[in-house]
Amino acid sequence: MYQNILVPIDGSETSRHGVQEAIRLARLTKGRLRLFHVIDELSFALSMDAYAGYVGDWLNTLREAGARLLAEAKEMASAAGVDAEVVLRDSFNGKVAELVAAEATSWPADLIVLGTHGRRGFSRVFLGSGAESILRTAPVPVLLVRTHEEPAAAEAAEVATRVKLPSAALSIE
Repeated sequence: MYQNILVPIDGSETSRHGVQEAIRLARLTKGRLRLFHVIDELSFALSMDAYAGYVGDWLNTLREAGARLLAEAKEMASAAGVDAEVVLRDSFNGKVAELVAAEATSWPADLIVLGTHGRRGFSRVFLGSGAESILRTAPVPVLLVRTHEEPAAAEAAEVATRVKLPSAALSIE
């Protein structure tokens, strides 16, 4: 059961929690991990903003950062005695969720493990949910590892937000 565990990672603390849980599960099942990182249109666009003024090859910079990220996660798995391999993909033709589903099918994975913020309501509307997209397209079971936000962030999220259009046609509280 759950011998091949696919773990999409993006470098966030939430993603790190997903890796840690996948390592614990793989130790229990004597399974192995495939650590998966995607460079897509969004990460490329965000890097252009983050590296404003940088004259260089952004795609190779993202590939190097992704390789470091994967190496760190693989080291975590190795330290725990879990076999792990890494896969770095860059694609500008598909959504990350579709690429994760394709990887799960082609490997083949028995389970996908990933971290999630578990946002609800208004904050999810604006931030979207990568985890939800993966959950909806996954060809295998998905284990979502929820990372709790710091109390200050949670309190800020609970503050009522009011949006009004000039016509007063829409009001969200």
